[in-house]
Amino acid sequence: MRGEYQQLVDEISAIFGVPATLEDRDFGLIAFGAHGGEDDLELTMDPVRTRSILQRRSTAAVRAWFEGFGIARAVAPLRIPPDPAAGVFKGRICLPVRHRGVVHGYVWLLDDEQLAGLDVRPEAADPRVAQAMETAARIGALLAAEARAGAELGELLRDLLTARPGGRDAARAALREGLGQAADGPLAVVAVAPWRTDEDEGAGEQPGSAFAARSGVAALCAVPGCLPDGSAALAALVRLRALTAPAPARAAADRLLHSPRAGGPASAGMGTPRRGLAELTDAWAEALSAARAAAAERRLGPLAEWGGLGPYRVLTGLPQDRAADPAVRPLLERPHAELARTAEMYLDCAGQAGRAAAVLGIHRQTLYYRLSRVEQLTGLDLDNGEDRLLLHMTLKASRLG
Repeated sequence: MRGEYQQLVDEISAIFGVPATLEDRDFGLIAFGAHGGEDDLELTMDPVRTRSILQRRSTAAVRAWFEGFGIARAVAPLRIPPDPAAGVFKGRICLPVRHRGVVHGYVWLLDDEQLAGLDVRPEAADPRVAQAMETAARIGALLAAEARAGAELGELLRDLLTARPGGRDAARAALREGLGQAADGPLAVVAVAPWRTDEDEGAGEQPGSAFAARSGVAALCAVPGCLPDGSAALAALVRLRALTAPAPARAAADRLLHSPRAGGPASAGMGTPRRGLAELTDAWAEALSAARAAAAERRLGPLAEWGGLGPYRVLTGLPQDRAADPAVRPLLERPHAELARTAEMYLDCAGQAGRAAAVLGIHRQTLYYRLSRVEQLTGLDLDNGEDRLLLHMTLKASRLG
């Protein structure tokens, strides 16, 4: 399918004799065409286009700037002026890619001297514009077909992840049929949380389809109500070359974290890769736990992997409605936030006072004073191993969402 998109983009580039770029509606790069030789490629690019090509996506700020011109509602080409302050050194002509009234992406033309006299208004009836829009419509049909296929696989994935134990065999069989040979290969599950669904702020259709087909993602779905606060997370089932080569899953997580549907700030988690679908629900539970841990512990994120969670592998498995231990609860009150941070860092440093004081940037005597205050508030003895373990785990668990 990627080759078809490239061919169609090249057709549009040839029609106008200028570079063309195809992005999905979330501004993820699908294909691009260069015009002229390699020597003048650099001259035709500005920072926004360079980033789009090299990093396969545009920033949220760039997306908002272009959408301010009404491209998401446009049914005909739009001319957008340059704005060096926004990193847009060259103007653009945007060809909306639509199918049956739904925008699926955009074709961008660099508006250089060759197009200075081009009238993009429909009433101008320029045959080049009409031909390019016909090609854009063909692209829209392809993207729409991918969206439908992706939506069907996403529904099958959601059915399996949310099925009761007694219904998992049937859901697993349906997903296996939908995935074909990929169902028996090495797979990884990624969770991105939180995730805005169709009902949230008009988020629209979930990523599906075009993104999945081009990034090794076998299926995507939003799973409602799977986070402690009742919000949704996104599940991505990613094809791997080998169980020991999770790079495609990491790349997919990185791109999904930059989606406008990812809640801010979002985090991602990845379960242990498995072969086949037999343990897919376990992999999802691991991925979701890892995403929660990444949100709680900055050093783990923005993408945390189950194998590297340490104590959070246990803590994320505790009941979500648990109450903090009564002894530690006073330390969790807002006025004592600095004491809690000090205690956790001291315990993270295995009780090494000098190391903890250095990390915290305080004098060792200050550290000892704060630890004595912790003992007074909690009634715990920091020379007692079990008391230290209780305090350490409770402090870490308190940050889990």
